[in-house]
Amino acid sequence: MIKSMTGFGKHTVEVKNNVITIEIRTLNSKQLDLNLRSPISYKENELAARNLVSNFLQRGKIDVNINIEHKSAETAPVINTELAQHYYKELHSLSRKLSVDAPSNYLDMILRMPDVLATQQEEIDPDEWQLIIDGLSAACRSVDKFRTQEGKLIEEEFITRIKTIDDLLLKVDPFEIERAVKIKERIQTNLNNLLSDNQADQNRLEQEMIYYIEKLDISEEKSRLKKHCDYFIETLKDKDAQGKKLGFISQEIGREINTLGSKANDVNIQKIVVLMKDELEKIKEQLFNIL
Repeated sequence: MIKSMTGFGKHTVEVKNNVITIEIRTLNSKQLDLNLRSPISYKENELAARNLVSNFLQRGKIDVNINIEHKSAETAPVINTELAQHYYKELHSLSRKLSVDAPSNYLDMILRMPDVLATQQEEIDPDEWQLIIDGLSAACRSVDKFRTQEGKLIEEEFITRIKTIDDLLLKVDPFEIERAVKIKERIQTNLNNLLSDNQADQNRLEQEMIYYIEKLDISEEKSRLKKHCDYFIETLKDKDAQGKKLGFISQEIGREINTLGSKANDVNIQKIVVLMKDELEKIKEQLFNIL
C-alpha cells in the first residue's frame, strides 16, 4: 500500500475559554522538513509535538499550525504598553536619523513587533497540553487518511502504466523474429559484395552470424524487464510505505528499457521503446509524490 506525501488534517480542541485549532499540511520532500508554529506559551512543549508529528507522518514538507482563539478577556493577550512606547520612540528616532517621513501606521507596525502582545497565561496546564497532544494526534490521523486516499489514486495510475509497458513488451516479439532474419541477410549480402563464394569460409561465416545475433539478442532484457514490472506491482501491495523501494525498481526498469533500445537495432522496436520510456517517466514523476 502506498501513500501520497500530500495531505491535510484539521482538528479543534476546546480548552477552558479558548478554542485551539490544529492544522497540518504536507507536501512532497525527499526528507522530513517540519515547520511548527505555535503560541509562545507552548514553546517549552514544542519538542514533544515535533516528535509526535515526525513519528506519525515520517517524511515530507510538513507545516503544523496551532492557533488559539480566545473567548474570554481573561485569557486574551494584553498589550505591553511600556514595550510599545519603547518601539514607538525607536521608530520615530530612526525616521529622523534617516531623514525619511514618519509612517502613518505606527500603531500597526508596533503591534507586530516582538512581545508587544503578550499572553497572560505563562504556564500551560498539563491536562490542557494533553488535550492538545490528543488533538494533534487526531489531525495526524486525518492527514494519514488523506494520504492513503491520494495513494490509492496514484497506485491505480502505476498499475495502468506498468500494464501498458507489459503490453508494449509483447509487441516486441514479432519484430524481434523479423529482426534476426534481417540481420542474417544483411551480413550475408555485405559479405557477398566483398568476397566471392570460393573465398568465403562458410563455417566461419556462420560463426560470425551467430556471434552478432547473440550480441544483439534482447531475450534476457525482455525477461528481466518483465520480472521488474511484476516486482513493481508486487511491491505496491506491501503494507508498509515503499516509495524509495519503488524508486529503485523503476531505475532497474529504465535500465532494461534503455538496453533494449540500444541493442534492438530495429526502428519498429525502438518506437516501442520510446513509448515505454514515456510511460516510465510518468511513473517517476509520481514517485516523487509518494511516501
